[in-house]
Amino acid sequence: MRAALPGSGIFRTQQQAEAEARVAAADIPETSPKTGLDLVVAWSIVGTFVILASTAIYMMEAILMPVTLAIVIGMVLGLAADRLAQFGVPPVLGGLLLAIVFVVGLFFLINALIEPLTSLAGQAPGMLERAIARVLPYIQRFEWAKTAIAGTDEKAVTDVAIQNAGAMLGLVASGVTPAFVQTLIFLAALGLFLVGRAHLRKTIILAFATRDRRLAAIRIMNATENAVGFYFSTASIIYMILGTITAVIAFAGGLTAAPLWGLFAFVSSFIPYLGVTVMTVALLCGGLMTHDALLLAIVPAAAFFVLHLVMENLVTPAILGHRLEINPFLIFLAIIFWTWMWGAVGAMLALPLALIAMTIFNEVRTHPPERQLPG
Repeated sequence: MRAALPGSGIFRTQQQAEAEARVAAADIPETSPKTGLDLVVAWSIVGTFVILASTAIYMMEAILMPVTLAIVIGMVLGLAADRLAQFGVPPVLGGLLLAIVFVVGLFFLINALIEPLTSLAGQAPGMLERAIARVLPYIQRFEWAKTAIAGTDEKAVTDVAIQNAGAMLGLVASGVTPAFVQTLIFLAALGLFLVGRAHLRKTIILAFATRDRRLAAIRIMNATENAVGFYFSTASIIYMILGTITAVIAFAGGLTAAPLWGLFAFVSSFIPYLGVTVMTVALLCGGLMTHDALLLAIVPAAAFFVLHLVMENLVTPAILGHRLEINPFLIFLAIIFWTWMWGAVGAMLALPLALIAMTIFNEVRTHPPERQLPG
């Protein structure tokens, strides 16, 4: 049997064709199996990269934290601007309008909180002294607490706590200037991100050489924006309802500034685990300072805790669970990591960043890139 070479009249035998195929196959290098040392080297490189990246993230907190927050919020506002484009509003103009509404609302929110927070800061030493005076009798009912308190001077403990309260207020005041600078960075980054969002997407897409990889980049960016937008829009409605009910609980429980308690419940709910803990402890302290009876004092905190359990374990999974599935242990690790890196803002960004990472991972795993043989 003979095979014809394309474009020529020269013939070759089947044996010659098979011999050429064997030679061509011999030119392809065979991959040797990975040894234990190769795996150690590979994981050492990965570990070194993670350590260096974590160090850079920690050292550049003043810049990376507001920029990251601006990107996350910009993704949500940009997605909302795309929805407004259906009504004839250009995406860039819609994004800027939404950003202005967001910034103005944030300004009025901070302005509304300044007066009650300032008043609270001025009354903090007296409130702390009264709280200690009311809590100590309940603690002393336990034998182990009596033993621990027996060797201490209650008056000295109270004086030290009041003195430290003033120092803590000074520490908070010293952080106002860096926070103001970071706020300016956040506002500038948010505006520039919304203005250049379309061009940035185009640049990222064109950075890939092949059509398949460009389509994969479009699919990943769309999936990420949809996941983050769906989470924030749905969670905002759920937590707004929770904050409203918390304000009613605070009002019924006799606590002052009930709307402020509802606002704190709304904001703290975006920080998984830590938010509900801080809010429950705050309501407990507020109840102890308001009521002499222990049962009446713990009712607001207990009611909020039960309400939050119902929301987080029944309502939220029923609404978000079918689209957003993240392992709770991974969320817990993300909260610890980002709280260690960036404090309270890092804790608030932990879930969105984990959601973005998991969305990218799922998209890559579901649509793996095609392997191409070397040319």
